[in-house]
Amino acid sequence: MGFQVGEVILIPTTIKDVAEVAGVSVTTVSRALNGYSDVGEETRRKVQKVAEELNYRPSAVARSLVMKRTKTIGLLISEMMSDKSGHHFTFEVLRGLHDALAKNGYDLIFANTTTAKQRLLSYLDFCTERRFDGVIVMGIRLDDPYVHEVTESPLPSVVIDIPLLSKHCGYVMTDNIHGCELAIQHLTSRGHRNIGFVNGHKEAEVSRQRLRGYKDALEKCGLPFEPSLVYEGDFSVESGAAGLEALLSANPDLTAVFFASDLMAIGALRWAQQQGIKVPGDVSIVGFDNIELSEYVTPGLTTIHQRRYEMGVTAANSLVAMLEGDMAQGRVLPPDIVIRGTT
Repeated sequence: MGFQVGEVILIPTTIKDVAEVAGVSVTTVSRALNGYSDVGEETRRKVQKVAEELNYRPSAVARSLVMKRTKTIGLLISEMMSDKSGHHFTFEVLRGLHDALAKNGYDLIFANTTTAKQRLLSYLDFCTERRFDGVIVMGIRLDDPYVHEVTESPLPSVVIDIPLLSKHCGYVMTDNIHGCELAIQHLTSRGHRNIGFVNGHKEAEVSRQRLRGYKDALEKCGLPFEPSLVYEGDFSVESGAAGLEALLSANPDLTAVFFASDLMAIGALRWAQQQGIKVPGDVSIVGFDNIELSEYVTPGLTTIHQRRYEMGVTAANSLVAMLEGDMAQGRVLPPDIVIRGTT
C-alpha cells in the first residue's frame, strides 16, 4: 500500500525487493536480518547493505510481537488442503488443542502452509505476521524448510509427530516403536510368521519410526526381515489397496499385513473384499491410528490406538507452560492395541 505525493505513488520496499537485488532467496534475507547463525557473514553484510540502500524496514508488527502477548496460538498444518489422508487423524488432535487452550484463555487460529510457501517466507516471519504468541506445528515433512527453522526460532513452538527439541521447541508424539511391537506380537500370537508391511511416505518421521519398529518387532519375535515384504505407500486409501495387491502378488504365502495407517488398511480391506479374498480367513490386517472409521468397517479393523485427543491436550499444555517460562520438552505417549475382526 502506498501513499500519494502529487502525482507520484511511493510503494514501500518489500522483502522480495531486497532478495531480488541481493540475488538471494526471501528466506535468506529474513534469516540474515534476524541474525540466524547459518547465514555467512559476507551474505549477511550484502543483505544488510541492500536493505539500507532500499530503505527496507521489516514490519513493525512482526518485530514487536515476539515481546507482546496476543493470547493467540497458531496451528500450522502443512499441505492440509491437498493431503486428505491426515484429516481423520487431525480432528481429534484439534479437539484436544482447542479444549486445553480455551481452558487457559487462548484462541486457536488455523494457518495452512506448503513446501513451496515455506521457501518464500521464513517460519518466524510467517508466524509473527499472524500475531501468534506460540505455534503448534502438524503435518510437516522432513524435507520441508520449516523443519530446521522451527528449532532455531525464538518463538515458542510444539511440533506434533517429529522429535524436534531445542530451547524454544518441544514435541509430542506416540511411541511408534512400541506400537509396531504390539501389532507384530499380536499377529505372531495368532500363528502368523509371514507378515508384510505397508508404510507411509518416506518424508514422514512416523514412517521411518514405524519401519524401524516393524524390523525390531520381527527380530524380537525371532522372524527375519525381508525387504520384499515391505511396500512404500503414502497413507492414502489407494496406496493401501495397491500395497496389499503388490505384496500378495510377490509373496503368495503371505498371511498377514501390518499397515502404517488405518486409511491404508481400510483401502486394503475393501480391495480384498472386491477380489474375493477373505479377511481374516485368507489374510489378516492390522492398522495404525484407530480413527473412527476403523470401528465401522466390516469386519472391524484391528489397529494400534493413538491417543489423539490427549496428544492435542499435551501439546497445548506444553506450549502454554513454555510461554510461562518452562523449558521445552519432548513428550511420548503410549499406544494401545484394539483387537477387532480383521485378525
